[in-house]
Amino acid sequence: MTTALLLTVLALVAFAGLAVVVTGDPARQAITLSLFSLTLTVLFLVLQAPDVALSELVVGAAVVPLLVMLTVRKVRGPKP
Repeated sequence: MTTALLLTVLALVAFAGLAVVVTGDPARQAITLSLFSLTLTVLFLVLQAPDVALSELVVGAAVVPLLVMLTVRKVRGPKP
């Protein structure tokens, strides 16, 4: 059962990673990056690494997408 669960989660991580790469718009890419980080968090929980999962959750799913969105907003400038 754990092998099937691990393979399922690995497939989800691969699909989410592909979604990040395929997404062209940087704002949407930040959102898909956050979803990718959430799937990595689940993978780390399945691999019984809760400390790494918590770090990935905080940094990968919250901080990095927030910084990307702030950068995209700054580069695009104010809306008219």
